[in-house]
Amino acid sequence: MEIVYHGIIIFISGYVLLRVTGKKAVSEMNTFDLLYIFVLTNIISSPLEEESVGKALIYAVLIVILYKIFIRLSLNNKLRWILYARPTVLIRNGDIDRKGLKKVRMPMNELLSNLRVKGYPDTQQIAMAAMEETGSISVIPKAEYRPIQPNDLNWKVKKEFLPIPLIMDGQIIYHNLKYLQLEQKWLMNEVEKRGKTAENIMLATFLEDGTLFIDDNVMINHHHDPHYYTPGKDEK
Repeated sequence: MEIVYHGIIIFISGYVLLRVTGKKAVSEMNTFDLLYIFVLTNIISSPLEEESVGKALIYAVLIVILYKIFIRLSLNNKLRWILYARPTVLIRNGDIDRKGLKKVRMPMNELLSNLRVKGYPDTQQIAMAAMEETGSISVIPKAEYRPIQPNDLNWKVKKEFLPIPLIMDGQIIYHNLKYLQLEQKWLMNEVEKRGKTAENIMLATFLEDGTLFIDDNVMINHHHDPHYYTPGKDEK
C-alpha cells in the first residue's frame, strides 16, 4: 500500500505544482498530459539508477491508471472546470487586460509578438485574445478586421478538394491507388511522361482534375533573382 500512496501523492503534488506555475509553462500541452509524460518518463528511467524494475513498473502502471481516471473525469462538465484551468482574457474589445497578463506572467512585448505572428499588429483590431489551458493564445478579431469570407459576398464556392498523395519520399502509396481505383501502371506512365522515376520524387499527388502533380528533388536555380532571396545564406 505504501507504493500506491507514494504514487498518488507524487501525481497530485505534481499537478498542483504545475497549476501554480501557470499555463505558460505548459506550452501547447494541458496540465495532465505534461504531468503524465514527465512522471512516466522519470519512473521508467528510474530502474537504470536504482535497479528496481518491479517497483518502477508498479509506479508506471499506477500513473497510467490515474491518468485514465483523470481524463475520464474531465469529460464531466462540472468537473472539467475544476480539473482544467480556464482561459485567461488578455485583450477585450481592444483594451489590454493587465490583470490577465500578470496572471499568466506574460510581458507586453511577448503579447505583441504573439499577436503579430497571428497577423494582428494592432491591439485595437482585436475583439478578444485569451490564453488557453494549453498555453496557446487564441485571437478573435473585430468584425471589421476579420478576413472576408465568400459568404459575406454571397459567393458560391466549390467544395474543397484535398490532393491525395500517391508517392511520398520515393515510395508508392498503394492504399491510395486502391482507394482511387487506379492501377500502378497508370501512375508509372504519368511519371515516365515527365521524365522522372518514382525513386526521385519527393511528392506526387492526385489532383481534382485527374492529373498528377510532381515535386522532385531538383531545386530550381533562380540565378540571384531578388524575389527568391534567402536571408542569412551566403550566395556566390
